[in-house]
Amino acid sequence: MNDLPFGFNLPEPDDKGKKNPSGQGQGGGQENPFDQLGQMLSQLGQMLSQAGSSTGPVNYDLAKQIAMQRLAETEPAGAESPEAVADAARLAEVWLDAATILPAGATSTKSWTAKDWVEKTLPTWQRLCDPVARRMSGAWVEALPAEAKEAAGPLLSMVGQMGGMAFGSQLGNALAQLGAEVLTSTDIGLPLGPEATGALLPANISKFSEGLERPASEVLVFLAAREAAHQRLFAHVPWLRQRLLATVEEFASGITVDTSALEQLASQVDPANPQSIEQAMQSGMLEPQTTPEQQAALARLETLLALVEGWVDVVVADAVGDRLPGANALRETLRRRRASGGPAEQTFATLVGLELRPRKLRAAASLWLIVGEKHGIEKRDGVWAHPDLVPTAADLDEPLDFADRVGATSDMDPIAELERTEKKKDEDES
Repeated sequence: MNDLPFGFNLPEPDDKGKKNPSGQGQGGGQENPFDQLGQMLSQLGQMLSQAGSSTGPVNYDLAKQIAMQRLAETEPAGAESPEAVADAARLAEVWLDAATILPAGATSTKSWTAKDWVEKTLPTWQRLCDPVARRMSGAWVEALPAEAKEAAGPLLSMVGQMGGMAFGSQLGNALAQLGAEVLTSTDIGLPLGPEATGALLPANISKFSEGLERPASEVLVFLAAREAAHQRLFAHVPWLRQRLLATVEEFASGITVDTSALEQLASQVDPANPQSIEQAMQSGMLEPQTTPEQQAALARLETLLALVEGWVDVVVADAVGDRLPGANALRETLRRRRASGGPAEQTFATLVGLELRPRKLRAAASLWLIVGEKHGIEKRDGVWAHPDLVPTAADLDEPLDFADRVGATSDMDPIAELERTEKKKDEDES
């Protein structure tokens, strides 16, 4: 991953590049940066007092403030009215009724601005970002030399505030970038918004539509169908929302840092020059180490995301394919956008340290299509009844075998499927 993970870019103070008078006349000798910890904290005291209250590892007040300010400067007016969004959603729901056995999942579909998106999704971002920030903040304190801890004393709480500000600043900038790009509340594959509420962002959809050579109303209905399909899945597959978010949390909680690098980092920091802190942090010396447990969590997340996106892809294509002339072109555009990972996915990588990308989207779509063609949509959608029934990464490589298994299991009994999985595991081990 090229981007540094969440929390590694400190915000630039207003006096970046200015020389602190107390740092003049120090002589040519290199002092221990930790001896001047109080001085550094004093320099940033004004920033702390202006950042609002924060009791956790991330200053979410600051994050929201930054995101709202940035979006106020850049957000264009929406091209569609709330009524147009509601009409598109109603039409999409009617078409989807014939393409899946899962009933409508959203009780309403809203027209959001980018600011609305930040406001409504911030609680979920807090759940996803807290584990990363907590691990990183703890690593900093644990790695401080004993003499630095003793000298800092109660000022360590201010170090925590500084970390919360750093994380909050980066989160705010990332949310502003994401808010200016996302098309729907489920655009990055996760259920970020409130339950049972669909949402489209008309201003972003208008920008997305430029150059597609399709009528704006057609693009709006297509995206409304994708949002509605996601909402049906998240609403009527009770375990799915929790499984997706918990897997992201599991990955984030496993972050480890080589704290021995802090000794080398300290030699590069001049407390009288806040810019040196940012330069040292950007050096990459503290990049988290990926553990085997994290790799396993990432593999599970990528497979589950691919299954969700593949199912939505197939269901929406079935629902709108004969009704929207440009459906196939729009479908391919969205497939490439999700599979290749655009700016939104890259921004997410800086927030929680992983790339949120369904790499096997096409394979998953092919699997759902095969199951539906061989056994019908009731069997296909019934696979979501229990987490032990859904395809694995290996099944994506052998979709015909999975389809045959679905056909051989008349009631898709979760217990029977679990026993089959355990038996296969025992055979492989022996």
